Amino acid sequence: MKQRLFGWISTFIGFVLALATIEVVAIVWLTLEEGRYSTASELFERSQNTYVRDVTRGSSCRYVDTLYPHPYLGFVHHGNAPCGLAAANNIGLLGEDFPTLRRADRFTVLLTGGSVAGQLGQIGPPPAPRYLEDELNRRYVSPNGKPFLVLNGGAGAWKQPQQLILFALYATAVDAVVTLDGFNEFYFFRPVAQDRLERPANNFLDVNPFVADENFGDAAVGWVAGRVAGALAAQPVLGQSHAAYMTVRGIEQLAKGRDITTARAKKTTLEGMFRLPPEVRGDADAIFAVQLDLYRKYARSMEAIARAQGVKAAYFLQPAPAFGKVLTDEERRAVGDLSYRDLYRKIVAGMLSLRDEGLAIHDLGEVFRAEAGPIYEDHIHFLQSSGGVSRGNSLVAAAIADRVAEAWSLARRPN
Repeated sequence: MKQRLFGWISTFIGFVLALATIEVVAIVWLTLEEGRYSTASELFERSQNTYVRDVTRGSSCRYVDTLYPHPYLGFVHHGNAPCGLAAANNIGLLGEDFPTLRRADRFTVLLTGGSVAGQLGQIGPPPAPRYLEDELNRRYVSPNGKPFLVLNGGAGAWKQPQQLILFALYATAVDAVVTLDGFNEFYFFRPVAQDRLERPANNFLDVNPFVADENFGDAAVGWVAGRVAGALAAQPVLGQSHAAYMTVRGIEQLAKGRDITTARAKKTTLEGMFRLPPEVRGDADAIFAVQLDLYRKYARSMEAIARAQGVKAAYFLQPAPAFGKVLTDEERRAVGDLSYRDLYRKIVAGMLSLRDEGLAIHDLGEVFRAEAGPIYEDHIHFLQSSGGVSRGNSLVAAAIADRVAEAWSLARRPN
């Protein structure tokens, strides 16, 4: 009996030592990779962008578990148990419900774009600041004299034509529309791009896991692998383990590597619907020209709808860490690769040419020029204090308010 007990103890000690060795190796590996020591919780947190982290804060649910398919917008959020978001409204976006008809008691502005627009509109519940709405109401009088109401029409990974589609659906319910975009669209301008600007983000596959391919097995593996990774990261103990972080990263890379979108002798595929023609693929100049035409087309289409419906409109190209600000050391560690600067600025210049057609389109690239402190928390989103306040969002809201005030001839409120 003593010999058996000794054997169990020896096995247990060996197991613990093996785990400790794995953890030490993981710490050394990640420290060398990072160039500095980072806690496992910091690494887990950094693996998600701030929009994703804020949406799922306070729950054990993964971001994908909050998503819901939408027949026209591709994907939105939901408010259903157990992983629904309390802030999800009647159309699956975050904030106040969208009306069917224009409200007589408000001047309603639709703010739309990707996750940066969503955070500007505010994805948290009251009393979190509604940056653009608060700024407009504090400084300007609306065209109808009623308080401004800003509907949050931004969502993570959204890009054109989702902004156009949302506006087309609700143009008769709003008095004005504002877009804040550019960065999600940028990815389709890169020389390696294979697909048209309209190809939906992978979020679409998350809520329609079997739409892309008839090989359900591959799709299921990717779907399950992602959830296993999320479950490990959410554990109180494993969430503090560097070895667990490396395991999660490996699982997620495996899931991403599963080829669930490759056509296998099929005529109709998701990729085929949005694939750039062969003569364009691989030609950086041709790719840029095609995608810019598409991007401009959707802005022009929004403008046409706005004019037809008597809706005021303004369009904004969002700032990015690669230009317009001297980054702090903290920001440089967080924002990642900045080699996209010239390409992004070329996109901005191309979009600003729409001013010649009468569109009120603006570049916010210099909005943080005078800021010496940190603004960016990751590759594109802004830092937020523990109290839910973001200087980056406040500065962007002020810049947008000033420009729409000029474009829409808004009267200033007395100080």
